[in-house]
Amino acid sequence: MNTTVTTLYRDVTCGAAAALITLILSVAFIQSTSVPPGMHAGTTTHFVALQPQHAWFGQPEPAVLVD
Repeated sequence: MNTTVTTLYRDVTCGAAAALITLILSVAFIQSTSVPPGMHAGTTTHFVALQPQHAWFGQPEPAVLVD
């Protein structure tokens, strides 16, 4: 009986710790992605990007194929 209780206690403790770590990481991710890059939470100004949008998504101009 003592081994079963110890194993159960260990499993519940590990499960609770894993759930807590997951919750903390999830909240940190949501908080860090809640505003666009270059903005700070709580500001009332309009969206101002630090980089132009083309710098976020690949090359600024279409690629030219050369024979």
